[in-house]
Amino acid sequence: MTQEQLKELEDKLWSAADKLRADSGLKSTQYSAPILGLIFLRFASIKYKKAKPEIEKELKAQAGKRKQQTIDEIALLKCGFYLPPEAEYDYLLNLPEKENIVKKIKAAMEAIETYKPELAGCLPKDEYFNLILKDKNNPKHEDFSLPKSLLKTFKDIPEDVTGDVFGKVYEYFLGEFALAEGQGGGQFFTPTSVVKLMVEIIEPYQGTIYDPACGSGGMFVQSSNFIDKRREELHDTNTKDLMVYGGEKDTETVKIAKMNIAVNGLRGQIIASNAYYEDPFESYGKFDYVMANPPFNVNDVNLDRVKGQRRFNEYGIPQNKTKKTGAKKNDANTVPNANYLWINLFASSLKPTGRAALVMPNSTSDARNSEADIRQKLVKSGVIDMMLTLPKNMFYTVTLPATLWFFDKNNAGKKDRKILFIDARNIFKQVTRAHRVFTDEQVQNIASIVRLYRGDTKQFKELLQKYRKQVIIFEKQCNAVSSLVNNLTASLKKEKDIKIKRNIEKELDEKQKLYKTAVDQQNYFISQITWLTDRFPNNKYEDVIGLCKAASIADIEEQDWSLNPGRYVGVIIEEDGLTEEEFMTDMINNNNTLNILMDKSARLEKLINENLVRL
Repeated sequence: MTQEQLKELEDKLWSAADKLRADSGLKSTQYSAPILGLIFLRFASIKYKKAKPEIEKELKAQAGKRKQQTIDEIALLKCGFYLPPEAEYDYLLNLPEKENIVKKIKAAMEAIETYKPELAGCLPKDEYFNLILKDKNNPKHEDFSLPKSLLKTFKDIPEDVTGDVFGKVYEYFLGEFALAEGQGGGQFFTPTSVVKLMVEIIEPYQGTIYDPACGSGGMFVQSSNFIDKRREELHDTNTKDLMVYGGEKDTETVKIAKMNIAVNGLRGQIIASNAYYEDPFESYGKFDYVMANPPFNVNDVNLDRVKGQRRFNEYGIPQNKTKKTGAKKNDANTVPNANYLWINLFASSLKPTGRAALVMPNSTSDARNSEADIRQKLVKSGVIDMMLTLPKNMFYTVTLPATLWFFDKNNAGKKDRKILFIDARNIFKQVTRAHRVFTDEQVQNIASIVRLYRGDTKQFKELLQKYRKQVIIFEKQCNAVSSLVNNLTASLKKEKDIKIKRNIEKELDEKQKLYKTAVDQQNYFISQITWLTDRFPNNKYEDVIGLCKAASIADIEEQDWSLNPGRYVGVIIEEDGLTEEEFMTDMINNNNTLNILMDKSARLEKLINENLVRL
């Protein structure tokens, strides 16, 4: 599902649901929990429906065996959860009008929690009784039209959705409810394209993943999707071995995260905890991977409560150089900025072979005072593998420019080690005036730089081959549609009947649009090939001005231990403000559009002349 399709779906669902709320007279606080529960149930039913044939096949295969598993045990292995018939979305949707739908929905939620104890207390149940509309003239009469209408509304969520669409729709509704209740929208969700890039670079094939600020659990879902995709590419049929561990301060968001990992069939634990003062997983040296987008620039963390914790002291703890004096000298000592607490935590939570990816504000790369001392120790230790500057406006509600930090404990202690710096500020797709994303191809292109740097040329060549296949596919489409356009154009010239000519013109316009789309796609993949081969013509890593640089420890020391990629990669001055890729794409698209418009203009001119002759 594309970004545009997702936005259209979100707007459509919210518009329908909010209209029903307005018509019912309910407050948002009465309405939000039941809505979110139905969204969960719809996504859970979609996933379970896909897994159902395999579950029933396995149940049949085990029939009569001594150690036959129950259907819920098989479902847990195949799907991650079990939906009894009375909890499936279509069952509730198709209940007869006389049924008490509210009691049925509550029973469905209770059944899900029975077979998935990790969700106990997460799903709304009694909240659905708020949706029963009362008749003022007949208080005993119960109107179930609202819950029935909501079930019909969320049936519009298509069954072919993939990835963390559930999390995104959930987050969208949360933000809308928060605004409706006069609160801030809150940003729980890290943009999918950013998470995809983080996952592609640390490559969490299996093992344990930790996110101490997990929000709705999107990092975990993208990790799972990565494993599924790579195993499909490698034709690997082994069972996925991935355990997720998340901490989240907000208890309501914990419920969302638990539902998100459940609906995506993931195993693990999400615990309500404040990462500064609580360590429920005893994280030091425990995890294969750490991924997080923690809160930026927090300045009220109690220093005395964290300075004795080993996980925050591996490389030094951020603190003010001078002690407090004055009227408030008895106030609690606080950490001046918690960014380096998080950085310490992520680095110290890794096993000796672990990798981490985290989001930090750009200012952290050059922070001074005690933070500069910590950064120097981190560089010297070898734990920092690479740094990547993101484009502006990648996050919906956070305007601060951000940098991705990547750790790799395998590098610790190695001689002649380097840090890879990538400046990705000019790599993006503009979705709206205020929002940008990475396309899937841009994610793969950036990840390919890292793989080449690591000496992996195989995936780079495979990616180029994949793009070339796409070029051939769209070239064939262009040829096929072009043939149809030529035939229609010839028919249009011969046809005398005005009505028939108009029908031919309409069909011709449609085919020309198809042709333009195929040409655009063909040119798009050609531009991806060009982007990669121009920069890495020998299929191996090399420094590229304005894009990437592998810097030695001596280089970094020269820059006063700065980790700002812009200091290392250099700058290419673009007079028109466009990247090379944007310029080439614009020129190709403009040329194609011009050709189509000129052809259409010639046809219209001829038609006008013919009509004038008849008159």
